Amino acid sequence: MSKKRILFLFALIFILSDFQLSAQTDSIEIDIIDNFVTPEIPHNFVLSFFTSEKTKSTVLIDNKYEYVVSNTFNDIHKTRIDISKLKFKVKDVPFVVSVEDTNGNRFTSEKYDFQLPQEMKVESESNFLLLCIFGGTVFLLPSPTYLYTDNYKYFSLTKEIPLISISKKGFSYPAGYFSMEYSHVFNAPHKNFLRLGYKQIIEIPGIQYVSPGINGFTNFKGFNGISPEVSVGLFKILDTFILYARYRYNVKPGEAGSEFQEISLGLYSNFFSLYF
Repeated sequence: MSKKRILFLFALIFILSDFQLSAQTDSIEIDIIDNFVTPEIPHNFVLSFFTSEKTKSTVLIDNKYEYVVSNTFNDIHKTRIDISKLKFKVKDVPFVVSVEDTNGNRFTSEKYDFQLPQEMKVESESNFLLLCIFGGTVFLLPSPTYLYTDNYKYFSLTKEIPLISISKKGFSYPAGYFSMEYSHVFNAPHKNFLRLGYKQIIEIPGIQYVSPGINGFTNFKGFNGISPEVSVGLFKILDTFILYARYRYNVKPGEAGSEFQEISLGLYSNFFSLYF
């Protein structure tokens, strides 16, 4: 037999053996037996599975938490993982199993998932609850206001509530909103005012927005008027609230000397507003 034929036979044997080895390793099966979370605290993820060959194994939970299941070669794999301090974004948590055979080849299972107990909160729920608590607290804070006439200066607290917002596609803010507003002016002849108004929002590069508006006001005792205004959205706080500065001119039509002006700082959010 010539050397070329001998080399050809050796090459053929090597290729076939490599193909057979690949076929064997490709046939490793991962059969999940148990995958659940214990209801008692601390919550443990219980996982068990068989492999068609003896392998080492790991599990990757939620694509970020990896744990060793078997660090020796076995065909039966079991583990209990305390997940009570882990953070998840969904109730149905995905996981995959990875195995390594005796030749160092690694294979990964299809994606499975387990369900978190009802009492375990996911990140989105926690963030939403925190946002509602914090947002509700900040939302109720009044705006400090400097109020002045030609002869007098006063301090006032004002609380504006955006009631209805008008949607505007492709923009960060609504096109405008209708609001209700209550003001208390300390040591002034007219102490309490209720306003209803509309504010247009114009987004401006470099700042958040400019918002011209018009209101009608009353003190419930015959002092009724209108108050044009303009607000400038300065910057965001926690991606939910906008710190704004506002100037407003108030007047009772037909009554000389009724004019007064206001400068205020406040927080605007459309989080609690109804959209149309």
